Amino acid sequence: MTREAIKTVAQNKKARHDYFIEETYEAGIELTGTEVKSIRLGKVNLRDSYAYIRNSEVFISGMHISPYEKGNIFNQDPLRDRKLLLHKYEINKLIGYTQQQGLTLVPLQLYFKRGKVKVELAVAKGKKLFDKRQDVAARDAKREIDRRIKEYNK
Repeated sequence: MTREAIKTVAQNKKARHDYFIEETYEAGIELTGTEVKSIRLGKVNLRDSYAYIRNSEVFISGMHISPYEKGNIFNQDPLRDRKLLLHKYEINKLIGYTQQQGLTLVPLQLYFKRGKVKVELAVAKGKKLFDKRQDVAARDAKREIDRRIKEYNK
């Protein structure tokens, strides 16, 4: 079995810090040609972006794709809402999730797969401040344990 080449273009690291990730989906995204060229150059930002459902369609909002420098008249608004491409049953599951209290749709990363731009979309639940502190404390404790083990094995 051949492994598919995935080229990650942008990640939303803040999402993993601010949310508990319940489930992830891979979605296509409806783009224009100059937007794809700009994404290939890495001029995209997922920070503060989110997804929402309207009329049984999923849209991503707040994703900034810088205008392509060499494409003047075909450039789109950098912050326009873009439609995500999912199967109907996946959209129905997402509608069920978002109707539950406290769950939201957050894009985690943007990548190329077989030449197509894909978005990893997560169903997420917001973390409270004490949850974030617990994560930081656990990470620090793990780092300290690893350091001590390394010193002991010398």
